[in-house]
Amino acid sequence: MPKERKPYYITTAIAYTSRKPHIGNSYEVVLSDAMARFRRLQGRDVFFMTGTDEHGQKIEGYAAQAGVSPKEYVDGVAAEIRAICDRLNVSYDKFIRTTDEDHMRVVQKIFKKLYDQGDIYKGEYSGHYCVACESFFTDSQLVDGKCPDCGGEVKIQREEAYFFKLSKYQKRLEEHMNAHPEFITPVSRKNEMINNFLKPGLQDLCVSRSSFKWGIPVSFDDKHVIYVWIDALSNYITGVGYDPDGSSELFEKYWPADVHVIGKDIIRFHTIYWPIELMALGLPLPKQIYGHPWLLFGDSKMSKSKGNVIYADDLAGYFGVDAVRWYLLAEMPRDNDGSITYDSVVERYNSDLANTIGNLVSRTVAMIGKYQGGVIKKRIGAQDVDAALIGNALSAVTEVEKCFDEFRVADAAAAVLGIAKSANKYIDETAPWILGKDPAQADRLAEVLYGLAETIRIMAVELSPFMPDTSKQILEAVGCPDICSYESASEFGALPDGAVTGSAAPIFVRFTGERLDSLIRALGEKAEAERAAEKSVIESIKKKDAAPAEAGLIDITDFAKVELRAAKVLTCEKVEKSKKLLRLILDDGSGEERVVASGIAAYYTPEELVGKTVAVVANLKPATLCGVESRGMILAADAGDGVKVVFLDGVPAGSKIR
Repeated sequence: MPKERKPYYITTAIAYTSRKPHIGNSYEVVLSDAMARFRRLQGRDVFFMTGTDEHGQKIEGYAAQAGVSPKEYVDGVAAEIRAICDRLNVSYDKFIRTTDEDHMRVVQKIFKKLYDQGDIYKGEYSGHYCVACESFFTDSQLVDGKCPDCGGEVKIQREEAYFFKLSKYQKRLEEHMNAHPEFITPVSRKNEMINNFLKPGLQDLCVSRSSFKWGIPVSFDDKHVIYVWIDALSNYITGVGYDPDGSSELFEKYWPADVHVIGKDIIRFHTIYWPIELMALGLPLPKQIYGHPWLLFGDSKMSKSKGNVIYADDLAGYFGVDAVRWYLLAEMPRDNDGSITYDSVVERYNSDLANTIGNLVSRTVAMIGKYQGGVIKKRIGAQDVDAALIGNALSAVTEVEKCFDEFRVADAAAAVLGIAKSANKYIDETAPWILGKDPAQADRLAEVLYGLAETIRIMAVELSPFMPDTSKQILEAVGCPDICSYESASEFGALPDGAVTGSAAPIFVRFTGERLDSLIRALGEKAEAERAAEKSVIESIKKKDAAPAEAGLIDITDFAKVELRAAKVLTCEKVEKSKKLLRLILDDGSGEERVVASGIAAYYTPEELVGKTVAVVANLKPATLCGVESRGMILAADAGDGVKVVFLDGVPAGSKIR
């Protein structure tokens, strides 16, 4: 597949510099980063921008409380937000701040242009004002007399202001939405905007404030500062070099944006106010706006007042950056709200990362080291089991691309995890440890080990948007640190002959035993110091088994109670009263014939079983099945749509299976 250098421009909403963002806020930038990384993997020329929104009355108030200037206040919070992005390995190309001189200069020009052409006019505003949301609302918009967005108190406020003529462009916006059904996704967000805002009719929008000073001054009226709808939203074009007097080559290259990734709570601003501003400026609209759901703490929205806030940098300190990224991307659905608790992070870490991905890599590399001295021999198997492995890996690559195109990133993560699950199943089916004992099976062993290593390489490539550092570590483990391209993942066999494996040490160490206890203690100490209300969350971990993923496991004493023996099939016949059962008479070395009824008649004829040696549970309580008293059970495995009996070739009847 040839590389596609077509430009791709992706943005997040810019974070408000009122407080340190919690993990729910950080989800958006990690999601956008994964999307940007995937497009780069495809060969796209990506520009990824995030940043901070730094003006407004609320900021002015926070700064006053802190005893510093507004600029000093936002400098501190913006640095903290950027540090969290860097901690989460976010590969942004530009981090914009609305206090940047070039942004403020262009915003003043945008405001003046819209005023000069009659789209902005001066008036007076009187209405219900929510300080928390920095928004005015009409009587009909209030919910039980309170802010419809945050549920907080509102107050009547009157002030001189400039207004933007939204109604002038309403019909044109509706026509665009109808002509481009993909413009707003998911479709439920589009329906919400049409039914709640466009159908009732748009009111002109207040775009300046005169009751506070912390903002970009209106260039021709210094009593006013430009409000957030022009200031913050314009970052998407100022950040790539837009200027009403002549834009940069960067703007010409990347605009219109391919996608704005935003939270569902600010969908109105981005799908109504922002498109109309662009229409008034004579600019094309972004191709798509994705309103993602919220990440909740359990089933509640995160709030410091509720004491249920988790911070991304804290979580990364406990679990590692890539594990946090994986949880956020694998856990959040496309349309509905997701959830996070400490115990759910532990469970997904142990299940997905330690048990499935990490275990696959470490045991494969260990087997290559043991049987081939750490050198991979390029041998592609042609058996059905090999074809299934290859088919699963390549089909997952196609599925990942489809999921990213549809913003189903959690489904893309599931497809990548499916590659690992398929490879783990392949190990069980091919049993390399048995092949390694027979020199005559050396070529077959090489095929199996190459199939595993190449499948792991493809998995690592597809993991790179989710867990970039882990992806590199896995590629090094299978001896191909530089083979990480979309083209190489689309064909099976890019791993070269003679590649030398790296370390077989576990990539992810399970949280169990003392390690889990240490985590619980650390969380408990933090909760005690900062968030007493989270104690119930910690207790939920303590109440679980010492290793959540080990539920249902037995210890060695339980296993020792099961008596497994090799038994030779002496005779076999169908049971007349059943379509499923076969009646087998077995020689299990005890000196007495053992009768067993087994539900395998749909998969084996009696003739195929006579003379074979099977594994039988010899101390199972007798049970009567369709008139046959069965004293034991032969072992068989699910195999796709069928069942395969476990045969023990060359094992004497009566041998104990240990």
